[in-house]
Amino acid sequence: MEQRGHEKGMGRRRDVICIVVLFLWSLASAQLRYSISEETNEGTVVGNIAKDLGLDKSTLKTRKYRIVSSGAEPLFHVNQNDGILYVSRKIDREDVCAKSSTCVINVKTVLENPLEVHYVGVDVLDINDHAPVFPEENKILEISESVLPGARFQLKPSRDLDSGQFSVQQYKLNHNDHFRLEVRDKGDDGKIPILVLQKALDREAAHSHSLVLTALDGGKPPKSGDMNILVNVLDVNDNTPIFSKDLYSVKLNENAPVGTEVIQVNATDPDHSQNGEVVYSFGNSVSNNVFNLFDIDQLTGKITVKGLLDYEQKDKYEIEIQASDRGLAPLTTEKSVIIKIVDVNDNAPEIEVTSFSSSIPEDSRPGTTVALISVNDLDSGVNGKVICSLGDDVPFALSPSLQDKMYSLVTKSPLDREKQSQYELTITANDAGQPPLSSEKTISVTVSDVNDNSPEFSLSPYTFYVTEGNSPGASVFAVKASDRDENDNARISYHIIRDGSEDNKVTSFLNINSENGDILALKSFDFETLKTFQFQVVASDLGTPLLSNNVTVNVFILDQNDNAPVILYPLSSNGSTKGVEEIPRNVNAGHLVTKVRAYDADIGYNGWLLFSLQEVTDHSLFALDRYTGQIRTLRSFTETDEAEHKLVILVKDNGNVSLSATATVIVKLVEPKEAFAASDVKSAAKDDEDSNIIFYLMITLGAVSVLFLISIIVLIAMQCSKSTDYTSKYLPETNYDGTLCHSIQYRSGEKRYMLVGPRMSIGSTIVPGSHANTLVLPDRRRASEEVRHLC
Repeated sequence: MEQRGHEKGMGRRRDVICIVVLFLWSLASAQLRYSISEETNEGTVVGNIAKDLGLDKSTLKTRKYRIVSSGAEPLFHVNQNDGILYVSRKIDREDVCAKSSTCVINVKTVLENPLEVHYVGVDVLDINDHAPVFPEENKILEISESVLPGARFQLKPSRDLDSGQFSVQQYKLNHNDHFRLEVRDKGDDGKIPILVLQKALDREAAHSHSLVLTALDGGKPPKSGDMNILVNVLDVNDNTPIFSKDLYSVKLNENAPVGTEVIQVNATDPDHSQNGEVVYSFGNSVSNNVFNLFDIDQLTGKITVKGLLDYEQKDKYEIEIQASDRGLAPLTTEKSVIIKIVDVNDNAPEIEVTSFSSSIPEDSRPGTTVALISVNDLDSGVNGKVICSLGDDVPFALSPSLQDKMYSLVTKSPLDREKQSQYELTITANDAGQPPLSSEKTISVTVSDVNDNSPEFSLSPYTFYVTEGNSPGASVFAVKASDRDENDNARISYHIIRDGSEDNKVTSFLNINSENGDILALKSFDFETLKTFQFQVVASDLGTPLLSNNVTVNVFILDQNDNAPVILYPLSSNGSTKGVEEIPRNVNAGHLVTKVRAYDADIGYNGWLLFSLQEVTDHSLFALDRYTGQIRTLRSFTETDEAEHKLVILVKDNGNVSLSATATVIVKLVEPKEAFAASDVKSAAKDDEDSNIIFYLMITLGAVSVLFLISIIVLIAMQCSKSTDYTSKYLPETNYDGTLCHSIQYRSGEKRYMLVGPRMSIGSTIVPGSHANTLVLPDRRRASEEVRHLC
């Protein structure tokens, strides 16, 4: 740089010296000096020679003032009238002075008479009327990409017909990364442009470079000329193939058919010809498994499916692809291709019970964990998203856990083993794939028992009927309780409450089997002594805590026909059942002779007595009322009738096995006396009294009969409305003998009983403590309980 500056300074000094010398020469050789710019129009005034020389204008014409020129076409001419110098034609400085730095045209003027020669110097000033021009408008350079930076390439300079400052003053190169410009000043030869390589060329980056070299003159504004330089970079196999992507990644559905295109890789080599031809192959690190699954086209780089792909075996393959050029020394590049296998919903969810309590107490609170359920789907994404569900009709629910795909099987409502002790729970798992796949798993949950149920008696209260005269120590009846729990919680023990009170003293004669509830009587019951009693039985389970329940047992003693009738009248003084009755012979028919009175300690049919004549001397004389025991005359006595008649009366009860007693009445006929008149009056009064009693008795029996008929109608209605078969339990007495007392038979277990009484209705029961003389109808609302009947 310093050298170039020094050369430029020396050139300027030489120019100045030349201008000074010429100026001094012009002063010595000419009297006048004018200057004009080139390209001045014709007729332009250059200067007034006559005035400047002091010539008389009036003599110029006569003295033939003129310009002496050897050229055919003079550049200037002078006007003889005024002595003014004019431009005859346009002056091109470059034609007149060529490359001269100064351009002075010497004009010789002549005057005659006398002869005078005057020299006029016209300095033609240069104007910037020419632009720099390169010898070549387009320049092609061929440079190998192996050329090192610093290499220099000299170019032909630009030429400008102008001179001085209007000649080429500088060069400019368009901005680029590879070349810079140097200019060498060679004096008269001008400035020489030189290209300098400042950055190595790379044909693969750019196989050519377009440069524009501009030459500028010193005008204001400056004129310029351009030369287009095309730099062609010659190839060297210095580039490896380059893949079009930094990373190849593709998604491929599992189970894709063989031949399916996976992806096409593309690599380019910026080298030329064979140096740029690329072939593809799998890298050396690729496993045999990849060779079995994929194939690659060496010319196109297309990868296709060759084998069966299974996401569950492997969900991603990273394959090294190798791209090589065909140069003499091939260059190779490797690139990874990542193949992500896309899951297809081809796997159903799997349910696994990781922790399970097969038995859970029935008193478990809601929210108690029964089991831990884990679900897994080998698929991924939506296909692997699993939702578990459980039926709504079970007291269990699935609660999602904080851990993914984990559920807790918990109770959602209270359990009751007595209602359901076993649950078969079906857990359904559905994935969210399309189409969705599902699986089921059934687990069995047993509800274990807790002692939450007290024993329950089959009836409450119990009512039992025990026939008197039972065998001591034998079972008379049994209570039965059940417990809805199981095992020890349902094992029941029975005992009788004994409080030692007067009302409870009968329990001292009872014993109960603690295991089965059978109750034994330690003594024989006597209906005539005890008709009914009541006690309580407690049933307790063996659970923890112990639960119990009690029931009231009502016992009614049923009468047995174990008492024979006892004759109350007639009864003689010595205790025999023989009496003597005297009646007048003249009594009329229907006369009350006497009345046999008897008593039976039994009740009901067993105590219902019937009278009959067992023996009589004359059947035409006396009649016996079978219900009242009254003996009356059937007709009047005659003289031929015997004076004494013997009547044997049989009194028997209505038991299944009748017991009886006999009474003997001796009727003596006596003659009428006055004393007998009073007796007759008394007998008549007594007879009227008896007649009244019979009348009221008949009314009572009629009313009872009506009630009996109503009861029968009600019974028929009940039988029509209930499914209970009473016909097998209550049988009408077929041996009804015409008395006003009616009988009903019933069965209790293996025994058969007969109820007797006046018009008792089926379904009547004895009120405890009523001594078997009060009847009530059963509660019709208790349709599900067994109806019991007794008299």
